[in-house]
Amino acid sequence: MADSGNGSSAAAAYLEGKVPPAFSEPCEEYRAYLLMERGASDNTIDGYMRDVGRYCSYLGSSGVSDIEDVKREDIIDYLEALSACEFEPVSIKRALAAIKGFHKFCMLERYTKKDPSSTIPIPKMPKKLPQTISIEQIGSLLDQVFPQTPVGLRDKAILEVLYGCGIRVSELTGLNLQGVFLDDGFIQVFGKGSKERIVPIGGAAFKALVEYLQHGRPHLHLKRELVPSEGSAVFLNARGKRLTRQAVFDLVSHYGNEVGLEGLHPHTLRHSFATHLLEGGADLRTIQEMLGHSDISTTQIYTHVDRSYVREEYLTCHPRARLRAN
Repeated sequence: MADSGNGSSAAAAYLEGKVPPAFSEPCEEYRAYLLMERGASDNTIDGYMRDVGRYCSYLGSSGVSDIEDVKREDIIDYLEALSACEFEPVSIKRALAAIKGFHKFCMLERYTKKDPSSTIPIPKMPKKLPQTISIEQIGSLLDQVFPQTPVGLRDKAILEVLYGCGIRVSELTGLNLQGVFLDDGFIQVFGKGSKERIVPIGGAAFKALVEYLQHGRPHLHLKRELVPSEGSAVFLNARGKRLTRQAVFDLVSHYGNEVGLEGLHPHTLRHSFATHLLEGGADLRTIQEMLGHSDISTTQIYTHVDRSYVREEYLTCHPRARLRAN
């Protein structure tokens, strides 16, 4: 189980038991609610339902067979069980948010008369500075020699677009030909909650994408399987199907390893995109729009990175910055 870190496999299996029958209908209705009324993305729904399903199976294993019988203490015990399985604090926070949403839904839909989660506060997590790599490291990554094959052209385009446009992996894999406007220098992506966003593309990213579309993708497209929904995907795998998120994770890691950037993650390229824009003098509101953040407070975390950069530049460049008092 990916979230459990180094936790006991036995404890993990305990959390992954069978969902009690009494919880099956509320779970399915909650999924439909997230999709139809909340308009949540597939990834969000899958994450919420994974947390809710794990929670319900835990309740069943603990002898709770009806949602009306769930007590506040049961939820606390469950969160402690996650901690005992060495779940990360952020995963526990996410699980609690899913549980609270589920119980609120069940009360509104009259599966139960009470919400035992209502008095459990969601813990505040300290904001982590996003991981970034330097402009020099970006140069090493993107200027390395790529195979002059359809896949090599695709991989270079992927890395250039991830950094050059600052888009998420899901936005990249969901990119369609209809959303590429080369004459105007924009691409159309769909972010969290299927929100449409127009992102500028230029320079090296533009050049790499054009090269791939002209000389790489046509060869991959010839190998496509007869799946109509795959026909308009920009980034294809060797079988002509839409590239998966996991495939992008793997190729980013591979090319990172090639230049000594071990464990490189696609999101690091997105964070580096924002940080380097800020360092270059871009307005925070502009960066917010390009990243697709609904709240500027999410974007403001990059100002902390920028302050670190400013201090480093100050210490490096000011003639008396490194003097110490005797």
